[in-house]
Order: sequence, then C-alpha cells, then structure tokens
Amino acid sequence: MKRLGLWIVSLALLTSCAQTQVDLPAVVDSADTRLPGKIIWHDLISAQPEASQTFYQTLFGWQFEKLTLNTGFFSTSRYYLIRHNGELIGGMVDQADLNVKGNASQWVPVFASADIDQSAAAVDANGGERLGPIFDLRQRGRMAVAQDGQGALFAMLQTPEGDPADAGPAAPGGFLWNELWTTEVPAAREFYAAVMPYQVEQKSLRESVDYTLLKAQQKPRAGILKKPVEGIGSNWITYIRVANAQSLEAIVAQVEGLGGRVLLPIEAREAGGLAALIAGPSGAGIALQTWPVDNKE
Repeated sequence: MKRLGLWIVSLALLTSCAQTQVDLPAVVDSADTRLPGKIIWHDLISAQPEASQTFYQTLFGWQFEKLTLNTGFFSTSRYYLIRHNGELIGGMVDQADLNVKGNASQWVPVFASADIDQSAAAVDANGGERLGPIFDLRQRGRMAVAQDGQGALFAMLQTPEGDPADAGPAAPGGFLWNELWTTEVPAAREFYAAVMPYQVEQKSLRESVDYTLLKAQQKPRAGILKKPVEGIGSNWITYIRVANAQSLEAIVAQVEGLGGRVLLPIEAREAGGLAALIAGPSGAGIALQTWPVDNKE
C-alpha cells in the first residue's frame, strides 16, 4: 500500500472512533493495572464487512454489533464491535468509509501503552512513522496508529483505567498470539524494544530459522519471524486458537465456500502444534493454531 493511502486509512481508522455521538466501550471495566506491550485489542479493516461477518460468525461463532458513528471527518462511519462468547475482543472498520484506493483489508493489533505520548515519540525516534495525531477516544483512552520501518501497521492505546488482566489462553475461536512477519528481523527487534518495554529473547527453531520473543512483565507478548512466504510485505499476523487437528481441518475446509482463501495449508509448526494461514472475503490474512500444542485428538 502506498504511504499516502496508508496514512488516509490510519487517520480514518482513528477518526472513525473519535469525537463520536456513540461512545465505544472501554477495553477493560476496571483495575488500575498497566501492562505496556500487551496486545489488548484487534481491529479488522474490511472491504466486505457483511461477507466478513458471515465468515467469522460461521468459523468461530463471533458476534457483531454495528455502530454508526457521527465523526465530523466523514458524515457517518460504520464500526462493528466483535464479541466472542459474549466478551468484547475487537472491532471491524468498513473500508467504504475510508476513502482509500485499492484493498486496505488487514488486521491491526493494538498494543497497550502506559504513556502514549512517550510511545509515539519513540516511534518517531526509532525509524517508524506516526500516521496522524494522537486521538482521544474518551472512555476508551488515547490512541495512536503507526507503522514500523518496514511498513507493518499497528496501533497503541493508553486506557484511562488500566489494561485487561492476564488470564489463561483464550477459548477456541479467540485470539491466541500475534507475530510480526518481516524481511528485517534485527531492525524490527530493535524498533519494538525501543517503543515498548520489551525484553528480547531469541530462540532457534531449526537450522537457519530464528524466532524472537518480545516479553513484558515476564510474559511472552508477541513474536517476530523472518517472513516465511514471498509476495507479501511486512505484516502483523494474528493467530486464532483452534482446539485440535480435527477442528482445524473442519475450519479450513469451509474457508473457500465462505468466500475466503487458504494461503498456507495446514502444517506442523516448529514451536509445536498445527497451523494454517487463511484470508477472509476481503483478503485480510489471519492464522489458525491448535492449542495446546501437544493435543493429538
């Protein structure tokens, strides 16, 4: 995506949620616990929101709630809240409101920040690019959208009352993990460690394949991997938890019939378990991962 187009998308993503007559719910109800570096939200930009709803509802049982937001930047912007088992897990932006050429569909991870001004300044100082100003989303907090030096899009959010507490892995159908696929692993490692309070841990998965863990609060928060496929730019890849191999096969078998594509077929991951990469009807890629990794059912 061209930088100008990406800037428009990012500005619209922010503006579609800012200064609204309908307040977005807070990411967390209470607790004054700060977990900077944790990914606490996911937004899907979709060129086909209706088809995307059907896709994710059928495969994972997600529920969507449509909001119409009066913004001032656009007359109306359509934003969808996403719930899994009744719990808010993310949102979806209708690309039709973004005034951008081409397909901008993708998943955007949102990182918790303890000080959004400091985090945004660190993006500027370490080779990234802020895409628009910091926005006040009222009860949701203050947010900035940026891209790293290789062009991967992400957002940062300072919530007003703390971040969601750590719990066990999400139930099947929920978000399990986030991984940056990039051509420049060392540069990405340095960038994110400068922007967030990460401790960097490197692991060797197999000969010539290294994996970087980004840890905060002594917990793994995300990973960095040299891009395993050609023809795509640097991107954050979000993983959805799948219970076992049979469930994974059943999900993948439905993808094309729902208007999606199988980008990478089911295969064993070096770290354990089985994984596949699929795209929804709008083209946004998302990964599937069996968990626990030793599940042989």
